[in-house]
Amino acid sequence: MQNQSVIGFAVLRQWSKSSAAKNQFGPHENNIAQTAATAAGGMSSVFISAIPALYQLGLLETPSKDYFRIAILTGIGGYFGLVSIAPLRKFFLVHVARELDLVFPSSSATAMTIRSMHEAVEGATIARRKLRAMVIAFSFSLLLRVISQYAIGVFWDWHPFTWLITSGVLVNAAISIESWGWFIEWTPAFIGSGMLVNVNVSLSYLTGAVLAWGIIGPYLVSQGLAFGEHRSKSPQWTDLMSYTSLSSDFANADRPSPRYWLLWPGVICMMATSLAELACQWRVIWALLRDSTRAVIAWMAGQQRRESSYQYMIVSESENNNSVDADGGITVWMWLPSLLVVIAVSCPILKWLYDMSVAETMLALFLAFILSLLAIQATGATDHTPLSTLSKVSQVILGSVNGQPAIEASQRLNLLGGALTNMGGDQACDLMGDFRVGFLLGTPCRLQYIAQMIGTSMAIFVAPGIFVIFATAYPCILTTEVDATQQCEFSSPSVSAWRTVAVAVTEPVLPIPPSSLTFAIGMSLFSVIMVLIRNFVSRGKWAAMRVYHPNFMILAMAFTLPAAHYGIAMLIGSLIATMWKRRSPSGFEEYGYAVAAGFIADMDLQWDAQQDNADMRITSWKFSEYAYELVSLIYG
Repeated sequence: MQNQSVIGFAVLRQWSKSSAAKNQFGPHENNIAQTAATAAGGMSSVFISAIPALYQLGLLETPSKDYFRIAILTGIGGYFGLVSIAPLRKFFLVHVARELDLVFPSSSATAMTIRSMHEAVEGATIARRKLRAMVIAFSFSLLLRVISQYAIGVFWDWHPFTWLITSGVLVNAAISIESWGWFIEWTPAFIGSGMLVNVNVSLSYLTGAVLAWGIIGPYLVSQGLAFGEHRSKSPQWTDLMSYTSLSSDFANADRPSPRYWLLWPGVICMMATSLAELACQWRVIWALLRDSTRAVIAWMAGQQRRESSYQYMIVSESENNNSVDADGGITVWMWLPSLLVVIAVSCPILKWLYDMSVAETMLALFLAFILSLLAIQATGATDHTPLSTLSKVSQVILGSVNGQPAIEASQRLNLLGGALTNMGGDQACDLMGDFRVGFLLGTPCRLQYIAQMIGTSMAIFVAPGIFVIFATAYPCILTTEVDATQQCEFSSPSVSAWRTVAVAVTEPVLPIPPSSLTFAIGMSLFSVIMVLIRNFVSRGKWAAMRVYHPNFMILAMAFTLPAAHYGIAMLIGSLIATMWKRRSPSGFEEYGYAVAAGFIADMDLQWDAQQDNADMRITSWKFSEYAYELVSLIYG
């Protein structure tokens, strides 16, 4: 997101100066350009997960033949995510933002970047100092990432328990802890995110990681309730295990891996906590529904007035009607007709293209909307969007209610429903994140919404096209043949996870381990009780206790991600920000957010570097260099 804003500033501002354009390229224009670019590069994750899984199971023909089918599916998922979430802008950014700790770290950093760049150009001294701090932080992050490629164990990943193993100290205990993924990663991106969120969020995430990967997981293995696999054949590392497999051997109720066992408590608790938090805001939701209903009635009455001389008017209780914002807000006519059209068109089209019934299509879209709410909440609080995890919820629900007689049809429905959830949630999170940037900069959200629509129309055709090119160059990603997998440059763990869940949930027996389901129910009930206590008991003289209540939404998310080092990095960032604020409040106010923005801006470059390390080669005449640049622009 920040890269788009910087590139837009560098290119479009210079172009506006050299052209005959009358309007200056300011922060609002920069924000609009960044919004369109973000939307145009959206919905990419589904092409490295659900879509290849469809081909690996033999449920589609070839990418080139299926291009338009995939493009239409992409359009339905993307536009549904946009138009269904657009009216909830004020709900997430104003009404519940403080209550749910929705700071949207990357979006806040992007707004900070845009404001600093434009103020610095205009000559503001403070802005120039902020921009200088941001550039220094970004340069440090970039330099660290480059140097770490040559000494990753020194500058990037610290494995204290590996050091103990090689030193011969506490070998058995150290190798066990190392097997569970406990190490320190000096990733500026997550340290910067931690600087923007409060300590409660970081501690909640790390607490969840400790519970899942430090206590519950080892206990499951010791009791024979979950199983791992050996990671190395080296004599010194024979006891090093992997507990994160989602292959068919470990994604079942009889012999689950700890990751598969912990996935269900994490997902179910996330859903229960998020819905409980939203239910506690019932007054806000009721006001939103009431005002939206009035706006819909007024809009319908306006349509009738065009056909007759009879005039009908709704008298609002407040002059400040939420349906129209003073800054050019999202009015009913901008989202309701579009939403109805998307739903009406998707039912017959998906029936024709993929043999999905109307009921199955409606259920898939409903799940896409509900799970998008959870994705936005997680993104706003932690800067991590758990699309893959939430899509698996959609897979499980669709797998349990589908009425398809054939296994292939059931698996196709399962993956398509998850893909719709993934694409809808992706665009919904992008839209709300862009709204957050515009909210901080004062950009009219109506223009942002239009820019998102334009960018999405581009992504509908470009993203599937890039997938076709990539799949043609690397056909190994579309097959599960042993020889092809061994020769393939990409292990595609996300594709394997989607394929495994699709196969598992279409089995006649529920694939969730009974002990996992029981624990998930108990954990969810406890989290709901804690949410109710925080909202209805920790008030008045007990209000100070609210900061000590763990965020169970974030805690549960750690159960779904075998990456404890991210929680450690976020906590490091939060502690740095806390100590900085205490020692120099004015210094942090001036430079803290700029430094965090510089760290977060390096996130996309880290991903690009990882892809570059894969040594992608499409043909002998170096076509990979051009394809990779194109993929980076789309998937960036």
